[in-house]
Amino acid sequence: MIEQLQKDSLELLKELIGIQSFSKEEDKTADAIEQFLQQRDIKTYRKLNNIWAYNKHFDTNKPTVLLNSHHDTVKPNSGYTRDPYDAAVEDGKLYGLGSNDAGGCLVSLIATFLYFYNQEELSYNICLATTAEEEISGNNGLECVLPDLGELEFAIVGEPTQMNLAIAERGLLVLDCISTGKAGHAAREEGDNAIYKALKDIEWFRNYRFSKISEVFGPLKMSVTIINAGSQHNVVPATCTFTVDVRVTDAYTNEEVLKIIRTNVDCEVTPRSIRLKPSSIDKEHPLVQSGIALGRTTYGSPTTSDQALLSIPSVKVGPGDSARSHMADEYVYVNEIAEGIELYIDMLKPVIKGK
Repeated sequence: MIEQLQKDSLELLKELIGIQSFSKEEDKTADAIEQFLQQRDIKTYRKLNNIWAYNKHFDTNKPTVLLNSHHDTVKPNSGYTRDPYDAAVEDGKLYGLGSNDAGGCLVSLIATFLYFYNQEELSYNICLATTAEEEISGNNGLECVLPDLGELEFAIVGEPTQMNLAIAERGLLVLDCISTGKAGHAAREEGDNAIYKALKDIEWFRNYRFSKISEVFGPLKMSVTIINAGSQHNVVPATCTFTVDVRVTDAYTNEEVLKIIRTNVDCEVTPRSIRLKPSSIDKEHPLVQSGIALGRTTYGSPTTSDQALLSIPSVKVGPGDSARSHMADEYVYVNEIAEGIELYIDMLKPVIKGK
C-alpha cells in the first residue's frame, strides 16, 4: 500500500508543479487536490481555495489531529535556468516551483491521510487541510477555515525540515513607531526635535533584555530596521518614524511583549499585526517522543509558517530542506517524499492507533 501511495504522491506533485499557484491564485491547484481526493471516494469540503477532509470513521467523541500544508507558491525568481512549471525528474531530483516548499510535504501528508483514512478504532480523528496563502500570511488560507474544521487537539504542519522536528517557532511583531516633537527653525534652536526623542526609545529597543528566556530559542530579539525623519536641513523635524522587527519566542505571547514595550517607551507603537504568534509543543508530547524514537532531532524554527496561526500544540516537520525554498531551480529528492510518507505514518501510528 505504501508503495502505491508513494507513486500516487509523486504523480500528484508533478501535476501541481505544472499549475501556476501564486498566493491568491491557487484555484487550479485546489481543483486538482479536490479531484484527487474525490476520485478516491473521499468527501471534501471547500472554502475559497482551501480543501479539507476527515477520516472515514470520524467520531465526534474522539479528539482530532490536524494534518496541514499549503499549495500556494512564491513567484519564480530571476535566477531560474529551467522552466519552473516543468516537473522533470533528473538524478533523483524532482524539479519545479513549489516542489520543495511545500509540495513534497503536502503530498506526503495527503498520502498519510489516505493510509489511515479507512482504518477503524483509531484513538484520534484525522483532519487533512490543504490551504492557501501561506507564503503571504494571508487571511484567506488556514486562518479562514480554522473555525470550520472543528475542535483540534494537536497538529502536524508540513514544511521542509529534513523530517526533523521543529517543536517551536518564533512569532513575529512588526511595529511602526512614531516619536512626536515640534517643528522649528534649526538656526534659532526652535522646536522639539523628534529625532532626539526617537533616539532615546531606539536605544531602549537596542539594549532591553526580556526576563524570560526560551529553552529553545534563548532571548527574545528586537531590531530597529527602518528610520525616517526630516524634510530639509534647516527645519527641526516634528516627527520621526521607525520600524522594529520583533522575533517573539515561546516564552511570551505577542500581547505580553507589546504591553512591555508600550510601558517602557514614549513613542506611539502600532503593530501591523499580532496574528503571527509564537508556537510550541512539549518535548514530552507523544508525537514528539515518537519522532525522537525514529531518530529525528528537535529544534526551534526561526522562520514563520501557518503554524503561527494555530493556538494548539503543533510540530513543523516535512521532507525537503528549507535551504532550497524559494531558490532558483527548486527541487525535492524523490526519495525524500518516500521517506517523508513512511516517517509521517510511523510517527503517528503509536499516537493515534487504538489503545
